[in-house]
Amino acid sequence: MPFSKTGAKCAAPLASSPEGRDEVRDKMAVMAARASTATVSDLDDRVGAVARVFVESGRFVAGLAVGNDGRARSWWWPLPAAGDRDLISSLCADGSVEAQREVAARLETAVDTLVRCRLVTAGAGASLLVRRSGRRTVPDAWLHSLTKADPWLPRSVNVERLRALERAVVEWVASGAATSGRVRLCLRFVEPGDRGDDWNVELLAQDLDDPSLLVSAAQVWDGSVPLGPLAVEELLRGLGRLARLAPELASVLDEPEPDRVVLEGRAVVALVHERAATLTDAGIGLLLPSWWANKRRLGLRVKAKSRRSASSATVAGGIGMDALVSFEWQAALGERRVTRSELRQLEAAAAAKQNLVKVRGEWVELRAEDLAVVRAYLGTEGEATVTEILRAGLGLDTLDAPDDVDVSGVDATGWLRDLLDDALDARVAPVPTPKGFIGTLRPYQERGVGWLAFLGRLGLGACLADDMGLGKTAQLIAALMADATPGPTLVVCPVSVLGNWQRELARFAPGMSVLVHHGPDRFTRHRVSFPKRARRADVVLTSYSLVARDVDQLVAVAWARLALDEAQQVKNPGTAQTRAVRRIAAPRRIALTGTPVENNVSELWSIMHVLNPGLLGSARTFRETFAIPIEREHDADATERLRRITAPFVLRRLKTDKSVIDDLPDKIETTEACPLTREQATLYQAVVDDVVEQSEQAEGMSRRGVVLAGLMRLKQVCNHPAHFLRDGSSLPSRSGKLTRTEELLDEILAEGDKVLCFTQFAEWGGMLAPYFERRFGVEVGWLHGRVTRAKRDDLVERFQSSDGPPVLLVSLKAGGTGLNLTAASHVVHLDRWWNPAVEDQATDRAYRIGQKRTVFVHKLVSTGTVEERIDAMISAKRALADQVVGTGDGWITELSTDDLRDVISLRADAVED
Repeated sequence: MPFSKTGAKCAAPLASSPEGRDEVRDKMAVMAARASTATVSDLDDRVGAVARVFVESGRFVAGLAVGNDGRARSWWWPLPAAGDRDLISSLCADGSVEAQREVAARLETAVDTLVRCRLVTAGAGASLLVRRSGRRTVPDAWLHSLTKADPWLPRSVNVERLRALERAVVEWVASGAATSGRVRLCLRFVEPGDRGDDWNVELLAQDLDDPSLLVSAAQVWDGSVPLGPLAVEELLRGLGRLARLAPELASVLDEPEPDRVVLEGRAVVALVHERAATLTDAGIGLLLPSWWANKRRLGLRVKAKSRRSASSATVAGGIGMDALVSFEWQAALGERRVTRSELRQLEAAAAAKQNLVKVRGEWVELRAEDLAVVRAYLGTEGEATVTEILRAGLGLDTLDAPDDVDVSGVDATGWLRDLLDDALDARVAPVPTPKGFIGTLRPYQERGVGWLAFLGRLGLGACLADDMGLGKTAQLIAALMADATPGPTLVVCPVSVLGNWQRELARFAPGMSVLVHHGPDRFTRHRVSFPKRARRADVVLTSYSLVARDVDQLVAVAWARLALDEAQQVKNPGTAQTRAVRRIAAPRRIALTGTPVENNVSELWSIMHVLNPGLLGSARTFRETFAIPIEREHDADATERLRRITAPFVLRRLKTDKSVIDDLPDKIETTEACPLTREQATLYQAVVDDVVEQSEQAEGMSRRGVVLAGLMRLKQVCNHPAHFLRDGSSLPSRSGKLTRTEELLDEILAEGDKVLCFTQFAEWGGMLAPYFERRFGVEVGWLHGRVTRAKRDDLVERFQSSDGPPVLLVSLKAGGTGLNLTAASHVVHLDRWWNPAVEDQATDRAYRIGQKRTVFVHKLVSTGTVEERIDAMISAKRALADQVVGTGDGWITELSTDDLRDVISLRADAVED
């Protein structure tokens, strides 16, 4: 069977009726886009992808075929619509009749196999027949065979009756299917004049070879336009389908040469609502007025009033997301408020049984149930939390209004209006450098401090997501001084940057008292209890790991502010440290992170849930509303809605934006192509063969583990055979990457520059540090996870000094965030990380404020290997990551075995001469 390679998974039930026509149509569009852009080379695979589009969207129909020998078999035929033309044509290698016939036969077989597979799995419940006594008829035999794995009808069935049934079935299917040809029928809806109520539906002919050519049916009847000899016949066929599928338009057949139909407004509404999808699928075009696509519907709008203005919202407790706000219900059409006189006009139209009413020059669909709800709610008042008001402003909350009425948004005043404004950061007053702050804030930092102070006074959580190196730490310290409150601030950060926080506080705010809560004796070395010591300090510093351990002691303190540095540490809501952080109460909550989204948008939900619980709904609701549409379907509307709802609470500026900072030097990134040695190529191929073999035998999570482990082994081979073999063998002249690294370091050190070398493998860094010291005769620093905090701080300080080590090897996890290493003007990524955000964080240890020289970034990639393919994929996805979604490594574990082999296989030109 030609469809054997695309056999269906029979576990999924066959839906007898879709949830709704629009939803099915949207799903089909997504599946069709994926199928039409698939990179698989085998025709059966591509046909199978398209077949799944038809089956999953219910686009198939029962069929019957009787051969010349009288044998009959049932079919499940694909039922293409007019919009499927490009999708199906993409399967043909050329436009020949032979190619089209081959594709049609394969698609027919693929759809039939998929549907039968699911019906057979459904068992007895899938019967299409009503049980009855007596002899089975020919139609009964046909219907019975449709649900069986064997499609053939018994030989005993009368052939003449079979052929009669075949003709009837073919005619029945054709009546609802789109037909090919040059001309298609189109309906253009012309709205009535100021005094009339009737709508004209004009009949037009469209040239499918030149869709811009639309002519009236009258021109087709009199032959005044060159649409081919079959134009009249094709237009008549379209009118016949129109009359069958839309009975309210059947009068078109009463005229010998019809060119229009006159309808009442209510008939127009019914036609568009109930028939549009069916007519479009049958190849009949609908040209609706421009306002119909964005038609307005009578509904409700919220008018909310802030109890306090932004200038007076300075009480110590703030306002907060749980604060109650009074609001009043108003009538609205879309985003516009409906006046009482306009509402009276709509009521009069409803009394006259009008379905379409013209208001402010636009037609409005009037529904009696909408008018009843608006009458009941108009002018009534209510209360809602700030969270609920914000969600209602973005269509995510109806404030207990009936589900079937539109709640079109929120009109607000004062600070609440500022929050609903997408450009909040541009409107908040900048705060000049506070008294006592040692240093001068840049203009964009003054705006950042003003923004943090503004949200802080309102008790609302803020995520300062400025690009790495723009001085988030300095802005937070200035905000502590500009928005001073009674009580200490708790700063939680990775242990690797505790020392950096101490230095920055001493540098910018020497007048502040700082308590470092860290170390094994953090409780025993003091006589005074931790809560008392914390209350005496202005700032308490601790690490994420200790928050999880000491949460009971931390929650005993009345914190004025909670600040999370490198807040991506709480991106996983299920971890112990994230749960512990959520337990810590503080009226002011701030997150600092240059990468609010690293791998998926659910990470943003976790961060925002810490800052403003409930704003983005539950994790499950967020996944259904935002994560799935954005990550799987690249839904631009969902992306924009998520950006709008988080915009008031997320402030992000980029170093590349000259309006933000214009004195940062350039950053030049280069991908260094490194061929494998023959030894590396031999080891690489052996690992590929092993990974492919194991992945074919494993399933589910076990297969995922096999693939991830295999990728790590391949990356180790790309680094060096000694790294992969772990045999302690010599390093020189055995790795293309190491050879290129040595060439780079020779040039960098000869120029007197300093360099950071990042690797994700601590073991590899441990091998390189002593080798580089012997090879270049210089001190080489090695910063990794096992270095104590004191030694880490000393190593960073020495590297930053002019006489410190010129080479610093850094473990990506231990030193990829939070450090200031601007002494380096070169960054070398020895092995590539799948996530570009992680690499960018590491690079920005050198490329940040304080850097005076151009930063050169060297990314080493082994040619012809998985590293080269991943590098290309990361580059293609970086634009999407910049919008909302990051990239991770999970996708690669879901590849088919054939695709996996293609991604990790060794190219012939990968080995150096």
